[in-house]
Amino acid sequence: MEINPTEIIGYLASLFVLLSFLNKDLRKLRLVNSLGCLFFVVYGVLLGSIPIIITNAAILLVNGYYLFIKK
Repeated sequence: MEINPTEIIGYLASLFVLLSFLNKDLRKLRLVNSLGCLFFVVYGVLLGSIPIIITNAAILLVNGYYLFIKK
């Protein structure tokens, strides 16, 4: 079984999104979720999947808005 770097990034993305929902602190949830979304954007780029890129980039922007602009 060969280790595929693209799949590893996809699994990391899923892990961080899952871990984000275990946080009770909304700020921490958004930070961890943003990391997962960033991994998903990279994963989408590696796969060439526009829907994955657009969806996770949008969620990343929403998280950034609430983390840094609307405090």
